[in-house]
Amino acid sequence: MADNLEQQILALEDMERRELAERWGTLTARPVPRVSLAVLRMAVAWEMQAARYGGLSRRSSQTLDQLVSGHSQTQRLQPGMRLAREYGGRMHVATVDETGAIVWNDRQWKSLSAVARAITGAHWSGPAFFGLKQRQLAA
Repeated sequence: MADNLEQQILALEDMERRELAERWGTLTARPVPRVSLAVLRMAVAWEMQAARYGGLSRRSSQTLDQLVSGHSQTQRLQPGMRLAREYGGRMHVATVDETGAIVWNDRQWKSLSAVARAITGAHWSGPAFFGLKQRQLAA
């Protein structure tokens, strides 16, 4: 099966713009981007591989969206991080253990947002609550 995909990708080199545009439309159901023929070939090849093996992770997509928009940037969690926030007259400290799990009040949490919600009783972006999400300065 992988050989077939490899052959299909190699066949893109012999395709004209019209054929590549048709392939793009079939794969994405989006308008063909206005790019060079070489870039269109790479984009079609990427879409073919993404359809077979899966696309970008949610985290990668979010990072790219943040970089493109230029509005904010979120620092990634790293094992060993201690995140502190004063709220309601109390200091709350969450840590990221060696496996990447978030620990607060001697309990593992599925996300920083879940911790922020437990602390405040309201929906919060965990990275924003703990100061990991920073607004970018206008250029």
